[in-house]
Amino acid sequence: MASFLSVETSLSGRRWVGPDPVQDRLAEAMAQATRLPLPLCRVLVARGVEPSDAVAFLSPSLRDLLPDPLILKDMAPAANRLLHSVAARQRIAIFADYDVDGGASAALLLTWLRAFGMQATLYIPDRIDEGYGPNIPAMAQLAETHDLILCVDCGSLSHDAIAAAKGADVVILDHHLALETLPQALAIVNPNRQDEDGTLAHLCAAGVVFLLLVEANRRLKQQGQQVPDLMALLDLVALATVADVAPLTGVNRAFVRQGLKIMARRDRPGLRALADVARMDQAPTAYALGFLLGPRVNAGGRIGQADLGARLLATDDEMEAARLAARLDQLNTERREITETVRLEAMAQADARGLDAPLVWAAAEGWHPGVVGIVAARLKEAANRPSVVIGFEGDEGKGSARSIPGIDLGAAIQRLAAEGMITKGGGHKMAAGLSLTRAQLDPAMARLSDLLARQGAGAGGPQDMRIDSLLATGAATVALVEEIENAGPFGAAAPAPRFAFANAQVSARRIGDSHLKLTISDGAGPALDAIAFGAFDGPLGPALENPGHRRFHLAGKLELNHWNGRTKVQLRLDDAAWA
Repeated sequence: MASFLSVETSLSGRRWVGPDPVQDRLAEAMAQATRLPLPLCRVLVARGVEPSDAVAFLSPSLRDLLPDPLILKDMAPAANRLLHSVAARQRIAIFADYDVDGGASAALLLTWLRAFGMQATLYIPDRIDEGYGPNIPAMAQLAETHDLILCVDCGSLSHDAIAAAKGADVVILDHHLALETLPQALAIVNPNRQDEDGTLAHLCAAGVVFLLLVEANRRLKQQGQQVPDLMALLDLVALATVADVAPLTGVNRAFVRQGLKIMARRDRPGLRALADVARMDQAPTAYALGFLLGPRVNAGGRIGQADLGARLLATDDEMEAARLAARLDQLNTERREITETVRLEAMAQADARGLDAPLVWAAAEGWHPGVVGIVAARLKEAANRPSVVIGFEGDEGKGSARSIPGIDLGAAIQRLAAEGMITKGGGHKMAAGLSLTRAQLDPAMARLSDLLARQGAGAGGPQDMRIDSLLATGAATVALVEEIENAGPFGAAAPAPRFAFANAQVSARRIGDSHLKLTISDGAGPALDAIAFGAFDGPLGPALENPGHRRFHLAGKLELNHWNGRTKVQLRLDDAAWA
């Protein structure tokens, strides 16, 4: 395939690739049939949308896309057991993972139960002291004082810990890859069980919990009872879906679209306080969920107190919300500093090994286990390869892994664990965790690289950057961007479209330490504002700051910038090349 705009090597060293001729023809046919703008049709074609489905795709309805909860195995006994606990006023404990998905899942249940006047016990394990998922001491202790334990966003691999919960019923609500043999729980609702068909494999744990509450509400309505408003809980589902990098396809699109509308009402004290400390002065977007709110909720579990995020999301107390949000914001600042130190060291290691192997990895003593996942994501972005980052404390290492589309990283790491090459490991297609010893490190990484190579992880060019369409600067209007946003929300498995602007003049000024504010013009219409975050962390900043008389091809994502009551289009610049 020929490079787009003949860009074989951009300023950041990437090759630009665009839609193939077949996609172009399909987009032109869709534009003629639907009268939708051609750039939007190119985005829809890239998503695999047929012309007959285009209008419905742009207005995803939760009513139309919500699956019947009962298609998931064990949903009926899970709903029955939850309702029995409510009717009998039993003691309920919620054991949750420490990330956004776990915290939001716990908050969904806590909020729903509060509508019945019930207070459940929240237990979130300490990341460092207890590790991921249920553990034997905690489950045994909870079972002594509770009738029902709900494990959310964890538990599918915790055979021994579940067995230790003697005297209590355990219901697991999870989405991580499970083994063929499941723990001995009363019910295990997990779309990624081996005996599921994969129809709902894209759900995060909060999505699974929401479906449980849908089924519980349905049964209560059949009994003539009043039920809590589930639509009001979609802000939590949206946050978890985006923050957990769940594919924004199918019902997940509707979850996020509707959830953003609910969040914009600012009804939930915790999210309102979090938005305020994050200085969100515009309506929430998927980007804000992933990069402003999500990291702050995660900060407690990463480097602070594990339950802070869940408590914030669940609270209905304004003062507690303000206090927790302030603490999480502080922890997030500390987390960023730790992350940057580890990132630089990990990137140096990865560069030394080479970024073109099927697996990019780095490991060192003292790297904080709470940030290795973030750094793995940075390595993945830099190399377009699955990545693993491991922090050691003595002989014991804890790592996190991130994948690229089309590569099932969770299954590969689970296989390592089954083969005894690591102490333990598991996750899902796009993200996973693992524990291992120093002696296991090199052979495990070699084996993982081999497993990923068989899936094609080394075939993609690390320098390839996808371009969806060519635009003139004058064509980047508010109306066009609003129509394109209807194809979203954008995120995992549904990346925001990237547009190119050819042969443009650039004027630029530096903002802060590393950012660049630009005005670009192709001479055919109005100029376009642009922003390049972190431009001076690489080659873009020095080249664009003083362009002289040279022109550039530019590529990035279009967004709306709301300021002082005005709305303008802005290009979030990803890359540039000499024209």
